Amino acid sequence: MNGLGGGEAERTRRAELVLSLRSRGVRHLRTLAAIETIPRSLFAPSRLYDVAYADRALPIACGQTLESPSQLARAIDALGVGELDGVLEIGTGSGYATAIFATMSRRVVTIERWRSLSSAAKERIDRLGGAPNVTFVVADGAFGRAEQAPYERIFVSCAVEAPPAALLNQLKPGGVMVLPIGPAESQRLTRLTRSRDGTIEETTLGQVRLSPLVAGVAAAL
Repeated sequence: MNGLGGGEAERTRRAELVLSLRSRGVRHLRTLAAIETIPRSLFAPSRLYDVAYADRALPIACGQTLESPSQLARAIDALGVGELDGVLEIGTGSGYATAIFATMSRRVVTIERWRSLSSAAKERIDRLGGAPNVTFVVADGAFGRAEQAPYERIFVSCAVEAPPAALLNQLKPGGVMVLPIGPAESQRLTRLTRSRDGTIEETTLGQVRLSPLVAGVAAAL
């Protein structure tokens, strides 16, 4: 993925975002470098271009949101994605996180229930030069993608009451999953680490508020 230069002003906005994230505790250089490479403005609605780099969530199509930079960066940092890792992403959304994962990992499988969101995300990433290591899937994210499992890292961008069993089964021993767990009023960003013997260690990373995972048949729109 080549990235978009976007001019000096765009590059300055991305550099300032990275400095802001560092001040908020995001420390992994691979996370920061990937975020600086990808223009968030490309993934934000055009009417919100002026606030594309503000630390706030932005509305996108189908009633979904583009997570705030600090919340997303914190989750990616907690995943600790390696260059040889396979990443399963549940909730493609705008494709912004997908693009970041594509620069950090060996392969990405990203699942979205809204066909229009998945198609638009792919188009945006194609504008960055494309990402042959990304597989776009329109399906129910609660079931993951067993035919390409196991995954070293799983990222769930929508809240669940409890970790879906299918996703836990697709997490490789030694792998990490980051996801929001709990009802709307008390969601907690959580890191699950699967040990070599199959047991799961859970760590709470902080409070979040995200849309719930919608299970069922993928939407045709």
